[in-house]
Amino acid sequence: MSDTALLIIDVQVGVVEGEPRAARLDSVLDNLNLAIAKARQRGMPVIFVQHEEDDLPHGSPAWQLHPKLARQDGDALVFKRYGDSFCDTNLAQLLSEHGVNKLWIGGAATDFCVDSTLRNAVSRGYQVTAIADGHTTVSAFALSGEQVVDHFNASWSHTSATPQPLRVLPAAAL
Repeated sequence: MSDTALLIIDVQVGVVEGEPRAARLDSVLDNLNLAIAKARQRGMPVIFVQHEEDDLPHGSPAWQLHPKLARQDGDALVFKRYGDSFCDTNLAQLLSEHGVNKLWIGGAATDFCVDSTLRNAVSRGYQVTAIADGHTTVSAFALSGEQVVDHFNASWSHTSATPQPLRVLPAAAL
């Protein structure tokens, strides 16, 4: 049993395929699938998180995981209503049951759900690796989606005041 899990957050049709489409989506999907393959080779749990709210109702076509993700029947699913994947979910219990103390994290949206989950995981003492080329978002405010992703990769890379190391690596280096 591995002490590491792969956490893929909110890569759902209605989150990443809207207008505008999420930044670098095709390469992000390829890189997440590479991370999934590496996790499976190492016997790591693969966990998919799905967000739901009034305009993204549970079970709707928009709520579904992106069809290009290499999901398998045995993969865990976590359903959430807040940005942080730990908030009012069974994620912490699921990780504990698997003996996980390290996480690889990717998904959408970089500046909201990925970042809030990553920061909570760090605060909870998990050793976190953000998949640098495995997360995405849409353009917002004055920044393009690409700029937001690049900014967060740089910010996370320079975060050192953490209980465990916070790493930022491309999928190929996992």
